[in-house]
Amino acid sequence: MAKLSDEWKAILSQPVLVHVATIMPDGSPQVSPVWVDLDGDRILINSAKDRVKDKNLRRDPSVALSATAPDNPYNALMIRGKVSKITSDGADEHIDKLAKKYLGKDKYPFRQPGEVRVIYVIEPEVISSR
Repeated sequence: MAKLSDEWKAILSQPVLVHVATIMPDGSPQVSPVWVDLDGDRILINSAKDRVKDKNLRRDPSVALSATAPDNPYNALMIRGKVSKITSDGADEHIDKLAKKYLGKDKYPFRQPGEVRVIYVIEPEVISSR
């Protein structure tokens, strides 16, 4: 597993949107902006089960992410890696934690009735930055 620099850990601890690319069944890319959390060098994202990225990541765990520093858009991070774990354990609490980080709200305000939240643990394999 590749290691994130301390600089990028600090940047990703801020409410920075990260774009995550997954692979559609026909092989084409699909990109979504997401909220992120860190567990050491692992990147955690949270989504609802059965969304496009959820289906893509369950079929093919390959993923690419990109982010830019909020104070310098030329300071960019690019990651290629794999989803090593998909779990609903703790996912409701996790999305609330992300809502606090990104929206300043204690509870995720966009939850839909019957929605099942899922955490994806991403292990970086290749990290490059400028």
